[in-house]
Amino acid sequence: MQSELRNIERISEDLDADYHQMQHFITESNWNARSVIDQVSREVSTTLPKRKLTGLIIDESGWVKKGDKSVGVGWQYCGNVGKISNSQVAVFACLSNGDFASMVDARLYLPLDWCNDPVRCKEAGIPTENRVFKTKLELALDIIRQQVENGISFDYIGGDGYYGNDANLARAIEQMGYIYMLDIHSDQKIFTNQPELFIPERKGTKGPRPKKLKATTPDITVSQYMESLQPSDWKKIEVRNTTKGKLTGEYHFVRVYIWDKNLDLVEPRMLVIRKTMSDKNTVEIKYSFTNANLEQYTHKALAYMQAQRFFVEHCIKESKQILGLDQFQTRKWLAWQHQVALNFLVSSFILKEKLLCFDDLPLLSARDIKEFFVFKLYKEMTEEQLMNKMFKRHRIRQRDINYSYSKT
Repeated sequence: MQSELRNIERISEDLDADYHQMQHFITESNWNARSVIDQVSREVSTTLPKRKLTGLIIDESGWVKKGDKSVGVGWQYCGNVGKISNSQVAVFACLSNGDFASMVDARLYLPLDWCNDPVRCKEAGIPTENRVFKTKLELALDIIRQQVENGISFDYIGGDGYYGNDANLARAIEQMGYIYMLDIHSDQKIFTNQPELFIPERKGTKGPRPKKLKATTPDITVSQYMESLQPSDWKKIEVRNTTKGKLTGEYHFVRVYIWDKNLDLVEPRMLVIRKTMSDKNTVEIKYSFTNANLEQYTHKALAYMQAQRFFVEHCIKESKQILGLDQFQTRKWLAWQHQVALNFLVSSFILKEKLLCFDDLPLLSARDIKEFFVFKLYKEMTEEQLMNKMFKRHRIRQRDINYSYSKT
């Protein structure tokens, strides 16, 4: 918490600690990172208030790295910079309930060229059982299964369009008995009525007989479907709190069908469309698929589930900006696992502090908590100066919230 840069060298300097002991603790010590992460997920699960539906939200994140020695590093798409770069990428998960969330799991993505290079894997200390290539979708499923095995309770699973556009992931989640709310891309094809699949008759007597299935009704993209809607087809719903007031959107819910051509299978989905106004007064549109239905859940509950993906992004942002998740300079597999476990451990502590202090300090942030502990441990400023600094920040945030509410 004290260090502005969270690499081992800087932490050791700031703490006046032995660098080699710190390096050994992170890189070589045999404490079990998976056990720590599992303990964190259980504590987060029991700590979160059960005021609303609890979501297990999946997302990926990456960070740019130099060189080619850090475990899993390679030229790959890095969402942090929005392009292909030399980076590490991992799949993360948080538990979210209402306005509170915390990280509970992470899996480092190993590119195929890593898995096919046993010498490189050995140098990085990657266990033999972890040298098998897995897609990010497979890593997401591993996380879900781990949370189930760990006894973690959640009501639905969320994720962005990368995960929502894969029918196999949605099917696997449903087979496990869980509700999903997964974002999809605007070019996702749908049928508004359930189609029948057939092989067309051969036209004439020449040429091969048709083998490819066709549908009895034409498909359209979800964006084309959205453009056909009338104002009366939308429902206004308030879904969650934000720093600028309530998030309110125009929603549309409809049962549609998709055709998985790999399996020649037609499956039902509920399509959820949301329209919101951005800060720049432009309309933002989000599309999602869910296997929930309106006999089980209200419109507001479905809108709430769709809006919760914000919190895994917020958790990753906190872990990076406040706790230095993207500043690790460790190269080996075990060191990466240890760093993530410790990062999540502190994140769960921050969640508990937010909840403990909520009645007196409802706007308490991870940054506030970090500054308070730096002050308590190192006395870099007077308590009055620290509290004035924190309350000033809270007053500004409260002013923004009040202003947003006054406009509605």
